[in-house]
Amino acid sequence: MAIILGIDPGSRLTGYGIIRVQGRQISYLASGCINATGTTRNPYTLAEKLRVIHDGVRELIAQFQPDEFAIEQVFMARNPDSALKLGQARGAAIVAAAQAELPVAEYAARLIKQAVVGTGAADKTQVQHMVMAMLKLSHRPQADAADALAVALCHANSRDYAATMASKTTQKTTRRGR
Repeated sequence: MAIILGIDPGSRLTGYGIIRVQGRQISYLASGCINATGTTRNPYTLAEKLRVIHDGVRELIAQFQPDEFAIEQVFMARNPDSALKLGQARGAAIVAAAQAELPVAEYAARLIKQAVVGTGAADKTQVQHMVMAMLKLSHRPQADAADALAVALCHANSRDYAATMASKTTQKTTRRGR
């Protein structure tokens, strides 16, 4: 059994999704967003946002005791400033995982969409729909939370694939050795 914490980083909203994997069974534990915006009257500075993200991820780790941590990689958007802020948000979340000594896996957005929807060009509503169907949810998760659940599902699929490939390699080696 493994509990996987998936993160969809953002400098304003960081989505999180937590699943449990037992053999081939995957079950939903929790999802939501860490809101790092502050208030209208008192918006957070970048440093405050990073602290909120870091502390939020640490709280999730303390509450759910995940065994593994997966996060979406930074993609280079048209706006370099946005990409830098996204990278810093990722860093804050990764540091929280590293402090808890969790293994960290990183996945490209296209790979996550491919793993969950079947196409790397899927839009947010398609990801929400497939996450809802795969985890048998009664309600559509918020977009950032659905993306984070998709990260966790991608990681679960990657773990399954790696285990299958390791098993096949062991079987081939055993057959050759006879």
